[in-house]
Amino acid sequence: MKITQGKIVTAKKVVVYGTEGIGKSTFAAQFPDPLFIDTEGSTKELDIRRFEKPSSWEMLKEQVEYVKKNKPCKTLVIDTIDWAEQLCLEAVCARYNKKGIEDFGYGNGYVYEKEDFTRFLQSLSEVVDAGIHVVLTAHAVIRRFEQPDEMGGYDRYELKLGKKTTNLISPLIKEWADMVLFANYKTFSVATDDSGRKHKAQGGQRVMYTTHHPCWDAKNRYGLPEQIPMDYSEIRAIIEVVPQAATPEKTEPKPTTETVSKIEAVLEPETFDDGIPQALLDLMEESNITEEQVRQVVFQRGYYPVDMPIRDYLPQFVNDVLIGAWDQVKEMILANQDLPFEV
Repeated sequence: MKITQGKIVTAKKVVVYGTEGIGKSTFAAQFPDPLFIDTEGSTKELDIRRFEKPSSWEMLKEQVEYVKKNKPCKTLVIDTIDWAEQLCLEAVCARYNKKGIEDFGYGNGYVYEKEDFTRFLQSLSEVVDAGIHVVLTAHAVIRRFEQPDEMGGYDRYELKLGKKTTNLISPLIKEWADMVLFANYKTFSVATDDSGRKHKAQGGQRVMYTTHHPCWDAKNRYGLPEQIPMDYSEIRAIIEVVPQAATPEKTEPKPTTETVSKIEAVLEPETFDDGIPQALLDLMEESNITEEQVRQVVFQRGYYPVDMPIRDYLPQFVNDVLIGAWDQVKEMILANQDLPFEV
């Protein structure tokens, strides 16, 4: 079992829905390197890259599959998902030779549609796994919502999917998405006449709602404020996160043959027939000290037996102790005292 910890940076799944003409397509066009699947032909005035308008559900799925395999963009935009649903309904009816979805009876047609749409969302998830953001735009519709308790009913904004399929498809899309953003015009005030009757709303600023409210669906997983201006810069830092490259483990390079030879030359000084390194032999001759005297002081310090020749000492001991601290070794030998010396 492989267990990981911490945040995982991936492409994002975003749903943007709102009232007609509020600028959903323009907003989606600001995502990184977008490629549009324009299911309703409403992006003619935008300077964007787009597929040919899909004429069937199969064509739409082929376009998604092309993006997954070839990665021609950084963001795939399906504009709009409610028009894409109509292609799905037509495909289901054609498959079972029905004139309309109601001809199935007992809601079976909507069950078939849900199965197809679930597979379609899975394909979009595979696009996200390939590192490409997916943005779905949708229209909004006001529907009456009845509370299951005694609180009564009220109007609320929902994704504009088929009225009888909303309870099937809309939850799938909302659960699939990382962000569901509801775009609307903010009403600042409602004007009243002299009698106090309200008759005219005033306002018009475009905003996006990012969290659930009794009057609309929305969500986000990134701690956004409940309301933000309808401006891509408000979510840019979330969308355009650059994954941090993994820090490679430091590995020591394998030493070359030349390097090994140099190391061995240091650890194993040049020696002659008697086995004593030349550097130590020079020091001994200069001070008129014999090998027996050296072995005696080494024995007194508890390093090696007195009868062990110097040639059998570890090279590092010879370098660091006998040669490196020769003045102290020499002092001990001449004074014939068991004095400590530094290693």
